[in-house]
Formats: sequence, structure tokens, C-alpha cells
Amino acid sequence: MISQNTIQQILSRIDIIDIVGTFVKLKKRGANYIGNCPFHNEKSPSFTVSPVKEIYKCFGCGRSGNSIGFLMEHEKYSYVEALRWLAQKYSVEIEETETTPEQKLHQLAADSLYIINNFAQQFFSNVLLNTEEGRDIGLSYLKERGFREEIIKKFQLGFNPEARDSFTKAALASQYNLELLQKSGLVTVRNEGPMDNYRGRIIFPIHNQSGKVLGFGARILKTNDKAPKYINTPENDIYVKSKVLYGSYFARQAIDKADECLLVEGYTDVVSLHQAGIENVVASGGTALTPDQLRLIKKYTNNLTIIYDGDGAGIKAALRGLDLALEESLNVRLVLIPDKEDPDSYVNKVGPAAFIDFIAENKKDFILFQLENSLKDAGSDTTKKSAVVNQIAETISKINKTEDFTKQQDYIKQASQLLKIEEEGLHALVNKLLRDKISKEEARSNRESANEAFQQPAQSFDIEDDAALLLLNRDEQYEKAIVRGVLEFGLNEWDEDQKVADYVFAEIEQLEELMDNKSLINILHTYKAWYNAGLEPTPKTFLYHEDLELSALVLSVMGFAPEISHNWSRVYEGKIPTREELYKEDIASILNYLKLKKIKRLIDENQEDLQKPHSDEEQLVLLQTHQHLKQLAMELAKKVGMVVPFK
Repeated sequence: MISQNTIQQILSRIDIIDIVGTFVKLKKRGANYIGNCPFHNEKSPSFTVSPVKEIYKCFGCGRSGNSIGFLMEHEKYSYVEALRWLAQKYSVEIEETETTPEQKLHQLAADSLYIINNFAQQFFSNVLLNTEEGRDIGLSYLKERGFREEIIKKFQLGFNPEARDSFTKAALASQYNLELLQKSGLVTVRNEGPMDNYRGRIIFPIHNQSGKVLGFGARILKTNDKAPKYINTPENDIYVKSKVLYGSYFARQAIDKADECLLVEGYTDVVSLHQAGIENVVASGGTALTPDQLRLIKKYTNNLTIIYDGDGAGIKAALRGLDLALEESLNVRLVLIPDKEDPDSYVNKVGPAAFIDFIAENKKDFILFQLENSLKDAGSDTTKKSAVVNQIAETISKINKTEDFTKQQDYIKQASQLLKIEEEGLHALVNKLLRDKISKEEARSNRESANEAFQQPAQSFDIEDDAALLLLNRDEQYEKAIVRGVLEFGLNEWDEDQKVADYVFAEIEQLEELMDNKSLINILHTYKAWYNAGLEPTPKTFLYHEDLELSALVLSVMGFAPEISHNWSRVYEGKIPTREELYKEDIASILNYLKLKKIKRLIDENQEDLQKPHSDEEQLVLLQTHQHLKQLAMELAKKVGMVVPFK
């Protein structure tokens, strides 16, 4: 984990113009900079970057965010990868937080595997391009398949010689650890000793989202019935097959711009389509799609088009993982390549333009295709048809998000027509499956909501001052206001002995229970933890937080517009005072409001207690308590009414 101290150093050096300008040509216009949006195609620039606010905004496609958000969106980095990119750019030495011995060993192994894979990739590429055996066997094969040298270099393709231990000798001579070489899958140990695992094979490096080599796919060239056509890296500390899509590093920006991901089966399919200029394509490696792979696609787009061979095996491969894709709210289409071709051979046969036209014209809705295919298999068998009905109902029930309701209803209508059954019956079956699936989850959610919800008192608050009543109904804005006050002025002096943060946290300790928005409380807790650790948190620290939901909430809090009340209209030396000049009055007023809210709750509880049977003495105490609390409330209400700092 990167330490908070390092993150603070990185954030203090961030220059959004410098960062965005690395990828977008920007021109100064007034206080801001403009350029053509990197997220969609446009001729007139609508992409604006504000160096003061440290945000970007495209008025064409609506994309917006900060520097780290830009790197995550444009380069498809994770939060940590974006921080490491910035640390390298600004020469910040990364300090890691203390980890357990097990974590250190895991990280060390992962770093070592990346280094070994990088060495292996360079070795295999050099053999392919610069040795007689590599050119005669490996390069000639790739060129026969139609691959040009520039695309071979782009994907860093390579060749492992036929000799027993060419790579092994080179790796051991470079002092690489034999145990880690085995773990990487590059070397195997037999009775005769260590030897290459990918002998006589074309090598396809598999990259992660930042371009590092995770592992390899190795294709055999000789005809050998005993040997598998492909060998892949075994799973290890850095390579988990279910989380990888081949070609995603090279396709990520093209997918984003096209707002569509094309999914194929094999490595050569991806390379061929890229060479043809169709770059928004990745490969599943011939396995069923996994939730992690689908979430990776969803990072780039909601539109997935699967392109598989038109034979039976291709159809079955395409249908695997359909329900998972629907649960991720992906819009799935299917294209089957004709004439026993695959995407690689077909694009070379018809050319890029015709291939693109074919894809556009032959996209089939995935759910309806599945239904039609299942009906063909069922024939006139009533039992099989019944199974098809249940299967399609189960599939449609996966489309259960609120925003997908119209889509679900449309599928029910079309499916009932194809099945020749009553629409109402299919609708009822889908609803039953939905109810069965979510009933337990819904009950649990309702219980949690009931426990967390703010309970409104049975009796009304007996305060004659309408202004106080108005304030009591403005909870959310005042909760945001205290968070904003801490973020902006927490490091300012409150008095000779303490800072604003010290004062607020001492005062709010007994008031926190009254804040309904638990996410806002989380911001205060995070600030307090950093502050107590000796850090100096600022709004910028939170705007660049790894928790994107927290970052977005802080952005909304900091954008919370102030309102100057009539009491603020007095002038100081001919000008209206700023928030920086009046932050103490601001924060004191907000805390008084929260105190008023607590007194209101005590009054409500006291009133409820008054309704119960009591002795005369107990009744008198409750009435006196009510009067005392009411007096306190009125006094606080007047104080709060002196300054109304926010809308």
C-alpha cells in the first residue's frame, strides 16, 4: 500500500494542465485551456481544463473529473497505477505502508515475476526478429499468416527456439531464480534438469492494463498430435486467467471511443483485426467469460459484441457466460462468422471495410438468438420446449436493474411471440423467478434501512420561532456544511490552544449520532485519522481519494454554494467579508444548529415519556425538563438565526 505521506507529496505536485497535456493538445483560452476531447470524436474542441479548479469537463460527451480520474479514464489505470504513474512523472519516491511478512513475500514474488516476464519477452522477440532460426521458422510463419512486421512488434510477439534449454540457459546466466522461473511457467524441471517449456512455439505476451507482461500464450508450429496446440502460463501471483482479456491493453482507448467492445476467441484474431485497423477488440482465450472479465469490459463500455465461429462449438462458446453479462447490464450482441471461417481468416479474405460492414449488418440480439437456437434443438419435444421456456425466463430475470425495466419488458414480449405462449404467463414466470431470487436480499436490505433511518418523533416540536423550524428541516445541507468547514479550515487557528479541527472534533463527538448521512461521517473520520497521524489533510487530499464515491461526495460538498445572510451584509473596510474571514462564526453557527437538533430530539423523547403513566412527582420533573429544554432550544435558535451560512 502506498503511504498517505507519499500520496500527499504526489498530490502537492499535480498540475492538471501538465498531465492532461501529455495526452491532449491544449490551447489557453482565458483562465482555462481547451482541446479536442480524447473520449469521443469531434472536430470543434469542447474539452475544457481548469487549472484553478483542477478539473476537466467535456461539454460534448459529458466526461469530467480530476487529474487522477483522467488517467484512470484515459489510460484505464487503477487508482494505485495512476498514483505510481504520477510518482514516476514527478520523481516522488514511493513509501509503502507497513505490511505483514506474508504480504512482503507476495509483493516480492510478484515484482520478480514481472521482471522475469519482461526479460523473457525481450528474449523471445529478439530470437524471432534477429536470429536465423527465428526468422526462418517463426517470422516466416507469421508472415504467411499475413502479419506485418509493425504489428508483430506492437504486440511484442516472439519465438522460442527448438533447442532444449535456450531460454533457460539465458535466464540462469542472467542470475534469475530457478524456482521463480518454474513458477512463471517458462521453465520446467525434468530428470535431465531444467528445460524450456515453450520449445519451438510462437509466443504471445499477455499484458495487464498498464502494459506489463503478466504471462504468455505459446502456439506450436509443428504437427504433433500429442502436444497441445496452445500452452498458457499457469496461474501465479500476477497471472489469474479469469481476470485477463488478451489485447485489452492495446484496445482500451479504441473501445472507449467506439463505445463497443468486440470479443473474439483467439490471439491471432485480435492481432489480425488490429492490423486491419479494427482496434476495439479483445480475446477471451477460448474460455467461458468470467465476472471479472465482464467487469473489465464494463470499465470501457456497456456494449459487447461477441464474434465467434459459426460452427456448433463457436455457438456454444458464445452462449457461455450470457447470464453473467446480463447481470452486469451489458448490451450483448452476437455475430457468427460464415463459411467455417474465424475472424482472423475472414478479415483477411474480405478486407477491413467489408468485415466492418458484415459485423454491423449481422449483429443478433443475444437473448433472442439463444432462444431461437434452443427452439431448433428442442424440435417438437414438449419436455424440451418446457425447459426452453424456463431457460429463457431465467435469462430474462437476470435483467433486473431498475434502469433496464423497459428492456426486460421488450424481451418478454418478443420471447413470448417466438415461443407462441401468452405474454402474461411468461411475465408471471419471470416475476416469480425475480421474487424468489431477491426476497431474502430485499428483506435484509429493508431491515438495515429501518435500523439506519432517521426516526421522526411522534409529537411536533413546540417552538414558536418559524425560522428555527425552517432550520430544523435543513439537515443534509448543515451536515455537508460542517464537513466543508473542516475540509477548508480544519488547519486554521481556532484560538491560542487549538486548531479548528481540534475544536470541531471535541464538539461534534456527542453530536455525530444526529448526522443521518453516514458517508459524511466517514469523511470526518478519515480526516480525523489523517490529522491525528500528523498529516495535513486538505480538500485536494479527498478529491483525489482512491474511494471514487467518497471523492465524488467531497466534490459535491465543496461545490455546496454559500449564501450571504443579512447579518453578513455589514462591510469591513468597504467590502463584504469572505468565508476565510468569518470561518469561526460559520462553524460555530453550524455546531449550534446540530446542538439544537440534539435538544429537539431530547424534547421529543421527553414528550413521549410524558404520555406514559407517572407519579405526580415524576410528572413535575418531566414538565420542568421540557421547559428547560425548550428554553435552551430557543436560545440556540436565536444564535443560529444570526448567521445562515448556506442554502
